[in-house]
Formats: sequence, structure tokens, C-alpha cells
Amino acid sequence: MIFSQKKWDVKFYHETENREITILGDNNEDMPMSAKFTFKLDNLNSTVGNEVTVVIPEKTKRFPVAKLSPKNPNQANQFSSNNMINFGDVTLRDYDKDYIYSLPFETGKTQLIYQGYNGKFSHQNVNALDFNLKIGEKIFAAREGKVVDVVDHNTQNCGNISCAKFNNNIVIMHSDGSFADYAHLKYKGAAVKVGDLIEKGQFIGISGNTGFSNGPHLHFSVFLNRIDGKRDYIPTHFKTSENEATLLQEGKSYTKDY
Repeated sequence: MIFSQKKWDVKFYHETENREITILGDNNEDMPMSAKFTFKLDNLNSTVGNEVTVVIPEKTKRFPVAKLSPKNPNQANQFSSNNMINFGDVTLRDYDKDYIYSLPFETGKTQLIYQGYNGKFSHQNVNALDFNLKIGEKIFAAREGKVVDVVDHNTQNCGNISCAKFNNNIVIMHSDGSFADYAHLKYKGAAVKVGDLIEKGQFIGISGNTGFSNGPHLHFSVFLNRIDGKRDYIPTHFKTSENEATLLQEGKSYTKDY
């Protein structure tokens, strides 16, 4: 699935003292942010070489990225840099593979998975689930964490990838650094805001039919971010009425009795 891009509240700058250049970063987001720098150096040594990926903790000022110092102090020097930014810690490889998620709908209800992992419509090579929630049905957090992004101002939808930019969604960061995305929410359907700490099973929003969608449903996925904008989607086990740890399958229905 493709998601609209956002401008994050991260900035980079440099300071010079005694001809030594220090490159610093400020992260004003409620989560770690990652940046990959590529430097072009003229008569300068770099503490990180010509390329480095840094992870800046949440709400951090003056994070040191690199120091540049003249090779030959009697000659002029200059530098330029390019960077790519993405949210989360893009260096993460490990996560909690044993975590058991809660079904993200109301207790007592039964919901169909109408598109599962590697689905033919929009889940090709993606471990994501589409629950057949109707417009107006409540969504509950499948896992505890912190809300790091909320979009709920969109009203449009279509069954074409061009409408991905209209996705309403909530993103929650988990304690292991992974993220859950709850997508296609109703207009003004979020019941939480960025920075909120969420408990497992807490009401977070209202299902809808916005964005890249050919019918009302809740899109749910868990992922680790990568610096190039790609995501490593994680298979997730759920507690169901039949099993404590189930990989949900397309075409099957599941009951939440807890």
C-alpha cells in the first residue's frame, strides 16, 4: 500500500568554530526520526565518512550528526550534503515476534478478512489485513503504544492508487519500535491525537472509506520503516475466539469474545 508523504518537524543545520564544522539536528516529533546523509567534501575530513544514517531520539535538540575539519588548514574548504528522512528507527531489524494482538473491533462482533496477506487488490507482497468494518463502526487499538500520526480531514476515495493521498489513518508506535497503521478512517473519525499514550483495546477511531479503497473497511498493518520510504511489513498473531495466537487468513471470519 502507498501512503501520502508528510513533512516532518525535523531540521538540520551547522555551526563553525575554529574552522571545524559541526552538523546538528533537531527532532521535534514524538518518535525517533532517521536521516541518511551523503556528503560532498572539498579539503575536509568527516568523522562519519561520506555517508551516514543517524537516528535522532524524539524531542531532541542539537543531535550531533558529523564533524568536518580541514585537511589542509592553509587552503579553502567547502561541503554540500543531501539527506533522506523517514520516521522511526530505520536501523531496526528485531521486533517482538511473539506479541499477541487484540482484534481491532468491538467485543461480541464477528468480522471477515476480505483481503489478507499478499492480497490481489492492494496487498501484493504486503503483510496487511482488511477487516470488513462498515462506515461508522468503532476501531480499537490492537496493541498499546503512542500515537505518532493522525490524518482525518479527507473525504475522497477511489479504487485507484491515485487516491492513496486521501487515506485517513492513525499510526501508533509500539515499544519495540514497530508501527501499526489503521487506515481508511471516516472523515473526522480519529478519537486520539499525536502524543497520546494508548492502551491495548482502547477506542481510537471510526471506520470509513477514504483513500485508496473500493469499499468501507479497516486496513491494518504493522511495519518497520526503512530510509528509502519502503516498509518491512510484519505478520501479526491475534487472539481469537478459537486460538490464543492466530495468523488471520483472507476469506475467514473471526469473533472477538473478550
